[in-house]
Amino acid sequence: MHGKMKAVRMYAPKDLRLEEVSIPAISEDEVLIKVMAVGICGSDIPRINKYGAHVSPIIPGHEFAGEVVELGAKVTDVKMGDRVTVAPLIPCYKCEYCRIGEYSLCEDYSYYGSRCDGAFAQYINVKEKNVLKVNDSVSYETAATTDPFANALHCLHRASFKKGEKVCVYGCGAIGLYAIQAAKALGASKVVAVDVSREKLDTAIRCGADAAFNGRDADVARQVSDYLDGGADVVAEISGVPIAQLNCILSAAKLGRVVIVGISHAGLQLTEQAVDKIMRGQISVVGSWNSFSNPFPGDEWTTAVELFEKGLVKSDDVITHRLKLEDVADSFKAIDKGGMYFNKILFFPWEN
Repeated sequence: MHGKMKAVRMYAPKDLRLEEVSIPAISEDEVLIKVMAVGICGSDIPRINKYGAHVSPIIPGHEFAGEVVELGAKVTDVKMGDRVTVAPLIPCYKCEYCRIGEYSLCEDYSYYGSRCDGAFAQYINVKEKNVLKVNDSVSYETAATTDPFANALHCLHRASFKKGEKVCVYGCGAIGLYAIQAAKALGASKVVAVDVSREKLDTAIRCGADAAFNGRDADVARQVSDYLDGGADVVAEISGVPIAQLNCILSAAKLGRVVIVGISHAGLQLTEQAVDKIMRGQISVVGSWNSFSNPFPGDEWTTAVELFEKGLVKSDDVITHRLKLEDVADSFKAIDKGGMYFNKILFFPWEN
């Protein structure tokens, strides 16, 4: 396909420009997608407002869904007109971690929106291997949130979550809200939420949390433990706040698993009480990075799509803003100034 399209390009941190650029050409193993909805990921915020990307200029954006409008010569499974979402990691498939199916740990990867052009645009070219088909019962805006949902499922996988267990989620952004819904859909006996925002705690209840606690309370870990009769079997730390990381350990039951998901950019000082609890309670603390497994992109992605299609997990309360592509730069400025309440912000590149 030839012609021009609208796209938002980043030239430097805080330097976003809406431009007219060429529609990307596709290689033989790629498809061209008409982007119908694209979201802001939590990782986009420091990338765009502070640190920059790996290449410049670049079109950011990696949480998206759209319609397939062109096929490469060697594309076999994807068809014209397919409704799709896209896994943003492009693994090397050669390093030691790719060879064992741990694609999230790939040592020589590319990534849509941070290492190559992403989806803050009207069209994007992507590898066929990265495409997941979604049926017509799932809206484009819901499909565009598959990435944070897959991250939530990866977190539960890393915690070896089992049906009937008690779950506590610290941090009720998009990933946290999907972790709450996923845990309920997969059979958790109880799910509780912790956040410092009253609005987000209210949203967590609407998403199925049995109880919600204010993370500013000095005894929040005690509140969680008391409510869950000894603590949570799985505690997901998704806020990236050091005090929340500490409270996660204190909220865990004996033999509990604490999963660190949120990026803190800060050190964690464990108290004597926390170290003692890890030791005496035989608590495991594990990391969860990204959302990919074998076969690529992994069960996290296929399960996310399946739960969306069955209506067991919904995006209604996760998405808080629906804007135009022209609003991208102003949205990041507003976030940078602080005080803006949001969970998932979506842009629609074809709205006038």
